[in-house]
Amino acid sequence: MDPDRVLEGLDPEQTEAARALRGPVCILAGAGTGKTRAITHRIAYAVAGGVVAEQQVLAVTFTARAAGEMRGRLRALGAPRVQARTFHAAALRQLSFFWPQVVGGEKPTLIDSKIKVVARAANAVGLQPDRTGLRDLASEIEWAKVTQVRAGDYDKAIVKAGRQAPMPAVEVARVFEAYEELCRERNLLDFESMLELTAGMINEYPAIAQRVRDQYRYFVVDEFQDVNPLQKLLLDAWLGDRDDLCVVGDPSQTIYSFAGATPGYLTGFGDRFPHATVVRLVRDYRSTPQVVRVANHVIGQAKGTAATDHLTLRAQRPDGPDPIYQEYDDELAEATGVARKISVLLEEGTPASEIAVLTRINSQSAAYEQALSDQNVPFTVRGSTRFFERPEIRQAVHTLRGARQGAADEQGEPLVRTVRHLLSQMGLTETAPEGRQARERWESLSALAQLAEDMAAKSGPGGRSATMADFVDELETRMATEHAPGFEGVTIASLHAAKGLEWDAVFLVGLTEGMMPIIYAESDDEVEEERRLFYVGVTRAREHLAMSWSLARSPGGRKTRKPSRFLDGLRPASPSTGGRRDRRKGGVMRCRVCSNTLTDVTERKLGRCVDCPSTYDEALLERMRDWRRRTAQEQKVPAYVIFTDATLQAIAEQEPGSVSQLSSVSGVGAVKLDRYGEAVLALVAGDEPEGPTSDDGEEEDE
Repeated sequence: MDPDRVLEGLDPEQTEAARALRGPVCILAGAGTGKTRAITHRIAYAVAGGVVAEQQVLAVTFTARAAGEMRGRLRALGAPRVQARTFHAAALRQLSFFWPQVVGGEKPTLIDSKIKVVARAANAVGLQPDRTGLRDLASEIEWAKVTQVRAGDYDKAIVKAGRQAPMPAVEVARVFEAYEELCRERNLLDFESMLELTAGMINEYPAIAQRVRDQYRYFVVDEFQDVNPLQKLLLDAWLGDRDDLCVVGDPSQTIYSFAGATPGYLTGFGDRFPHATVVRLVRDYRSTPQVVRVANHVIGQAKGTAATDHLTLRAQRPDGPDPIYQEYDDELAEATGVARKISVLLEEGTPASEIAVLTRINSQSAAYEQALSDQNVPFTVRGSTRFFERPEIRQAVHTLRGARQGAADEQGEPLVRTVRHLLSQMGLTETAPEGRQARERWESLSALAQLAEDMAAKSGPGGRSATMADFVDELETRMATEHAPGFEGVTIASLHAAKGLEWDAVFLVGLTEGMMPIIYAESDDEVEEERRLFYVGVTRAREHLAMSWSLARSPGGRKTRKPSRFLDGLRPASPSTGGRRDRRKGGVMRCRVCSNTLTDVTERKLGRCVDCPSTYDEALLERMRDWRRRTAQEQKVPAYVIFTDATLQAIAEQEPGSVSQLSSVSGVGAVKLDRYGEAVLALVAGDEPEGPTSDDGEEEDE
């Protein structure tokens, strides 16, 4: 590929990053600024220009999904042989290759979960923790190993780190030591030991170091703010004394400090490499200006080192709807309210797969699962069992493999019909069943069926129709890269599990003190990490952003909860703003039907709770929507830039008969009154406006 063509379509900062081909490069990339685009084009540009052979590039990511996405982009850019892998996948490949000559004998069994071994280790030292205790112990052992702390030094290390042990430090150390002994006895290898052994192998065997460094000469590391000391040890072993290293990250998205990650390697990159090229990506192509303003406000309140390291995003998208801030009486009301708002989005055309409910902890999801079920809204819970490890998927893949060489393909049976027939024998029905477990099983099988439909809609190799063999090959590839197929349903996920993802509409729920920040975030550093976690949640939203909290846990309970401090200055009448618009319009707004306080932007525009009864002329509302659509097409702007749905409905409810009455409707400011007032009043009066008003390019900031 022509090197100059690789750079087509990049913005100035992305181009600067792509042209920085040699030596140390640090790309500070804010959320939604196109970092993956920048680094893949940089790699492709280097390959196309002959700077490096594609086989000599190692691009390291933190998730198999991100690695798969990077490989796909590189293939499209003409660099299909670039290695894009996770730290663990790259280390496993190297350790497996060199194992016979370095260690010899039977290779160890890799364990992806420590729980069972930790349980045996705890029993061996006379402890019997419950499931939660075992998870805490496993996490603590993982932290110790990634920070290179040995069992004998654990008690001193946690004091130095200001870390709170899940149980007496001496007991954690005993379990840790017993765990390591069990791994040695049973020839087991966890991910941390795998990284450590790979780094040790390279550092201790010059011949192996030479082979590895001859193979890989050009390094790119994504999400560098999440690197931990053990991963840094391996990266340094790969790099040796060279400096062709490009790192990419955002200090404001450091959310794994509790697991040993540190942004210090990113923020201190210039100290290690004083001659490094530093590029800042701040043009946000993901989110609307309304969402970006919230994100910049949240991270702009950061304290400590993050206060100087954060990036201020610049929105590149057109205006969108205002963020929603909603207070509820209790958690049940909150879940029900969120589910109803999601139903409205679905009715307005937002795909279910483009909507997410994000929680601080996994246990919050149950209420939203039930509320969505009550609304007959399909959903999937992210972060539970890995897709290809689910029993029904294992069984389905086994069945599909058996059918690959069957008569169906030979007879030209359509792929979708064959797959659906096989999956129906395992429980795939036309509609989702009742019950959480049955529904999760159905969702898994439905995702496989949807993948078959997606493949059937595309041409296979040589332009022919996709076959069962093609489908199974695709499954094999996805299993190897842990790339689960998508599911047409609302996503429920924790904020940590949402990292790296994005949706058209995001609902951040349970935003109360004690949950956000979480109650055990006691130190300033821990609170700041919670702020960054909230920032990550906000920046997942492309267009619709809703934030909610409840005053009590259960219906009828004491309403003692307080909204999260991170909402101060954002939500109406919050402490740091006082709500300028609220003061202008008489302070607190109350529903004209039930008199409850209105905090939600949509409800404030309507002048009532969305659940309160209201009568309006449906024909008038339909005429106004049709007028808005025609006007938006004429002006080449989104419809909601003219008037939002809530403002149109408020007009239909209040039926203003004069300019003065129209100006009192929330959402109708001076500019819009001047531009559209005459047309709207004509519509209310039953007349037809003369035609769309030409736009002068200015828009009121409401």
